[in-house]
Amino acid sequence: MKPLIFHNPKCGTSRNTLAIMNASGEQPDIVEYLQNPPTRDYLVELLAKMSISPRELLRSKEPVNDELGLNNPELSDDQIIDAMIAHPILINRPIVVTNKGAALCRPSERVFELLENPVSSFTKEDGEVIHHVK
Repeated sequence: MKPLIFHNPKCGTSRNTLAIMNASGEQPDIVEYLQNPPTRDYLVELLAKMSISPRELLRSKEPVNDELGLNNPELSDDQIIDAMIAHPILINRPIVVTNKGAALCRPSERVFELLENPVSSFTKEDGEVIHHVK
């Protein structure tokens, strides 16, 4: 399968993750998920592939999170998923899917474990150098 990244070009972590993929020779399909959000079924599938709960994928820093009261621990997974589908900005990013699996790549160096031939080091936008030990 061709690698896939759910990407927000305004997000530094997402840009760094995509750059690491490109530097490693990967040319992923890029889904700008704010314009092309995943379907509910696909989001549920991604959560299962990443082995995380909807709450773990929820981007709680967004104002709409507070407006909708999504910090309420009594909300069900389905209610959290419905909110993410209605407001894609609530989906944390970047999500990367490859033959090796799927992960929320925060921090961006999490992408190393999903790549076939990851670079040994990479300089992030802010100048931080990260290393991948094989």
